[in-house]
Amino acid sequence: MELKGKQRRHLRALGHHLEPVVYVGRNGLGEPQYEAIRQALYDHELIKIKLGKGAEIDLKEMVESIVANTRAACVQTLGKTALFYAPNPDHQRIKLPDPEKDGEDEGEEKP
Repeated sequence: MELKGKQRRHLRALGHHLEPVVYVGRNGLGEPQYEAIRQALYDHELIKIKLGKGAEIDLKEMVESIVANTRAACVQTLGKTALFYAPNPDHQRIKLPDPEKDGEDEGEEKP
């Protein structure tokens, strides 16, 4: 899933207040963690995942692995935390802005 700049900004604003719902620890990522991530994305669409102190993978590896093994797109990484988005296929809750529109009212001319 490819997100445009306007969409990323919108999702970052929505995710600012969120707490991590999945923690990646010493055991790293495996099928149980991917299943928890898939379920959290299905339930919430936008989630934070935190990399614990004892984890043996770095943030970049974690993000690449999650993107490869789930249907999520990485919205942002900050410190040891990453924000992921995947629309719910049954009932999409988060409406993304249209990346083609510039956000101004139609009919108004730009100065």
